[in-house]
Amino acid sequence: MRCVNSPSNIEEVIKKSRFLGFIYPCFSESEALAYLHDLRNEHSGANHIAFAYRIRTDQGDVCRFHDAGEPSGTAGKPIYQYIEGHDLINVLIVVVRYFGGIKLGAGGLTRAYGNAAKQVIGVADITEFIELASVHFTLDYKDLQHFEYQLAKCSGVITTKDFAGQVNLEVQLPVVNTESLLALFPGQIL
Repeated sequence: MRCVNSPSNIEEVIKKSRFLGFIYPCFSESEALAYLHDLRNEHSGANHIAFAYRIRTDQGDVCRFHDAGEPSGTAGKPIYQYIEGHDLINVLIVVVRYFGGIKLGAGGLTRAYGNAAKQVIGVADITEFIELASVHFTLDYKDLQHFEYQLAKCSGVITTKDFAGQVNLEVQLPVVNTESLLALFPGQIL
């Protein structure tokens, strides 16, 4: 799987209709809806704002697409097919259409929306998706330096430190590395 690191956009004109493609890294449905709300406000004069997203959650992957008033299956689904075809996760792709007065037909719409998705994926900064785990550790002060060394070897980072009688840490690291760190230091996966 792969993910998008930062937002990107493209613009294309097909038979006088203007298609704007946007891609966003997105980690929750509420974040996707916030991006859509902002785009609807920014492009209030647009005829159609079609979208698709695929987001990893604790309950599994959430996949949605919407045709935004275009004929069924001609806008949201072609966008989603490019998300799926490029094996993207935690991503939202939106295509905004300003109608130019010339009808494209079902095949033309499918190609236009799909092509906008393809182009915006092509300009996006995409990397391999690494699933992260959050783990809580309670350590003695004397173990902190060795723990930080081992955490760095596991590509992890400390997200929260609390110094009390002992050191309480919350860390994030790739899921594939959690077992090796837990074997060295007792912890609890959050």
